[in-house]
Amino acid sequence: MGVEFGLLGTVAAWDTEGASLPLGAPRHREVLGRLLIARGRVVPVGRLVADLWEDAPPAGAVGAVRTFVAALRRALEPGRPPRQPSRLLVTDGPGYALRAGREAVDAWRFEDTAARAAEAPPRSAVALWGQALALWRGPVLTDFPAAAWAAAEQARLEALRLDAIERRADALVATGAARDAVADLQAHVAAHPGREDGWVLLVTALERSGRRGEAEKALRHARRTLAGASGAALARVEARVLSSDASATEPAGAADGVWDRTAAAWDRSVPARSRARLHATAGLLRDLAVTGAEGLEEAREHRRDLVAAAETTGDTELAARIIGSYDVPAVWTRADDPDGAGELARSAARAAARLGPDGPPALRARLLSVVAVESRGDAAADTPPPRAADTSGVEAWRLRAERAAEEAVRLARRLHDPALLAFALNGAFMQSFATCGSAALRDGLGAELTRLAVDHQLPSHEVLGRLVRLQALAGLGDLASADAEAEEIDRLAHRNERPLARVFTSWYRALRTCENDGWAVARPHYTKVLTETADCGMPGLTRGAAVLVALVPAMRGDTLPDLDDFAGLDAGPYRPWLDPLLMAASGATERARHALATVPRPPHDLLQEALWCVLARTAAAVGHEGVLRRARDELAAAEGESAGAGSGLISFGPVSRHLRAADAALGAHEPSRTRPDA
Repeated sequence: MGVEFGLLGTVAAWDTEGASLPLGAPRHREVLGRLLIARGRVVPVGRLVADLWEDAPPAGAVGAVRTFVAALRRALEPGRPPRQPSRLLVTDGPGYALRAGREAVDAWRFEDTAARAAEAPPRSAVALWGQALALWRGPVLTDFPAAAWAAAEQARLEALRLDAIERRADALVATGAARDAVADLQAHVAAHPGREDGWVLLVTALERSGRRGEAEKALRHARRTLAGASGAALARVEARVLSSDASATEPAGAADGVWDRTAAAWDRSVPARSRARLHATAGLLRDLAVTGAEGLEEAREHRRDLVAAAETTGDTELAARIIGSYDVPAVWTRADDPDGAGELARSAARAAARLGPDGPPALRARLLSVVAVESRGDAAADTPPPRAADTSGVEAWRLRAERAAEEAVRLARRLHDPALLAFALNGAFMQSFATCGSAALRDGLGAELTRLAVDHQLPSHEVLGRLVRLQALAGLGDLASADAEAEEIDRLAHRNERPLARVFTSWYRALRTCENDGWAVARPHYTKVLTETADCGMPGLTRGAAVLVALVPAMRGDTLPDLDDFAGLDAGPYRPWLDPLLMAASGATERARHALATVPRPPHDLLQEALWCVLARTAAAVGHEGVLRRARDELAAAEGESAGAGSGLISFGPVSRHLRAADAALGAHEPSRTRPDA
């Protein structure tokens, strides 16, 4: 509805421009506050009367409540036509309910942002906790401090706020910014001296800032303030601060302390520029890539430098081992950094050529797996992709990548090396998109990878295998089996600290909602998942994803899209296929036909069926028979699948429906077949 509401301070409401709405007298604001804390549930009129007049309500109390509600409706929806029912503050049975989305209420946004912060790595968490705390304008429902109906919600939200202050400070300390946390923590313990965690964090932040004397003073103050109420946490930090043993100044977590001491020992013991450092860095980058968005971005950034450093040693086998060590499971078929992926694929191919066919077979299999994985989509293309209407043969680079995948799997099977085979199967998955309609093939690959990973305790590759199956099952329309995979993926991701897996299950659940309940129901789910996964560290997945979502209603129907749905959206890598469709939708038929004549064929990836459907819809609309026939021929192999659903992101409905539409359009254009296409 465009209206936003405030509970974190005075009761307030703002319009789409951020201007405060005139809510009227205190009783009006009290009714709004009471409905807001009901969180969309119906509050009976009798309950409102009892809450507003805690003693004896006046004789006209029910009528007064109705008057307050009517005034609020006028304030919240000033443009609503007379006698049209309110869509925001609704009458429901015996009472009223406020139908506001979670993003429209500051308290609910605070909770959602705090939940994201709690699962984020420290650096991201600092920013998220800051965003959550910035929503507070004052105490909860500060204009109704003594209202009994507000007491429980006031206490709950205040407890969450205090926890957020402490967790933000904890994240600052963890990122080495302890000095930045001190001032807020000093104010925090002054306002809430009974919170032991606040004192522990203040002492720790002071100590890490090099202010040992102030840390000891804060400890003494905490002991006096808490008296007999202090616990083990304060005792531990006290022992650490007061100990003269340097090792006692380690971070509060035992694992952090071991890490710090081991890293220091490594720096002291291992010579600079040694091969051991290259090998250790490769292992660290591999582990870093699965820790979350920040870790993945850091690993991607430094991997190229590591490979370059290994190649400059002149040691062919060392370089090959470094290149082949990055067996991080990869599930999305569009590279996050296409140029970098192409470079890595070429580096791996060069290393394999230098080793020759008689080189160590396990190392050769690893290098070939790198070629297959990094050549996903069109990342390793060394020539421009052919036009969509061009029916020429397979590009040479794609044949090399497919053969690399086949040989890697053959070598790994011969060597009976489970981890190596898992890596090779990942490459086979990336090269399984030679034609449309490969969901059944991918389901088989995912099933084999899952069994292999379960049998040999390879948790990251088990997650990969199940994600591959989830996508394939969605493409095949077996949503019940895909649901089971999604549940198991979430369980594995939690147990093995693989947060990025949930990005894919979140998208899948939005897709499933669309398939089961329709676009109208799925739309808010997609809005939420687009927001939540925007910073997941996988631009190959997220860039342009909003455009794919915006295409869903038109592509699931029989119309051209509404241009307004795409205003302000970044089409990213999908622009070559989107632009002709939008030209057709705007009535620019000749421009659309000209664009279709030069548009490249869709990449061989998880969205190729969806993009061929987009081309078919455009070609049918503007009469470009060449592209329409090519799209129809490509899609024929996927007749039993759902267009795009194999991505796990979106579905344009059954491919069979798009094929029927293409056949109908071709039949309608039959008399004009002798006319050359534009």
